[in-house]
Amino acid sequence: MKIVVTYRQTSRLSMRIVKNGDVHVSAPRLLSRTKIEQFIEQHRNWIEKAHKKKMEAEQKRKQFYAQLPLKKRSERSEAVKRLDTKVSPLLAYHAPKMGVKPSEIIYKATTSRWGMCNPRTKQICFSLYLLLLPDWCIEHVVVHELAHLKEANHGPRFYALMDQHFPMWKEAKKATAKIVI
Repeated sequence: MKIVVTYRQTSRLSMRIVKNGDVHVSAPRLLSRTKIEQFIEQHRNWIEKAHKKKMEAEQKRKQFYAQLPLKKRSERSEAVKRLDTKVSPLLAYHAPKMGVKPSEIIYKATTSRWGMCNPRTKQICFSLYLLLLPDWCIEHVVVHELAHLKEANHGPRFYALMDQHFPMWKEAKKATAKIVI
C-alpha cells in the first residue's frame, strides 16, 4: 500500500483509499510535511481497516466477473449471442412504447458500467457481464439506456420515464448494487 500526497487548493486535509488500495491524501498547498505525516499517523487504524475493506471488496468484484469467462474469442462470441437473445426482445418491446429507436446495439466486456448510451448518435452499448444478473435487472438496464435516448441526464424527466416504463427500477438498481460492490 502506497501513500500518495497531493497538494491542492483546499482548506483541509482529507484522504481516501483508491481502487488499487493505495491511500491518497489531499492537503492544502502550504501545509507542512510534518503535519501531513501526523494526520496520516493519527488515522492509521482507519487506513488499515479501510484498506482491508477495499481489498476484500475488490476480490469479491473480481470473483463476480470471473464467473463469465471472456478470454477467448469463442467465449466472447457465445456471450454476445446469449446476451442478444435476452436484450433484443426487450428492445423490441420497450423502444416502440418509449418512442425511441437505437441506431446501433453493441456488446462489450465492460466492468465499469452495465450500459452506455450516446444520445447524439443513438448508439447503445451493453456489458456482456449483464449475463450474470437476473433477467429483471437486465430489463432495468435496457429501459435505463433507452430512456437516455429521450433524456441525456439523470434529471426529474429521466426518472419520470423510468417510473412510467419500468416502475421497479429502484429495486433493480439496489439489487445490482448488492451483486457487485
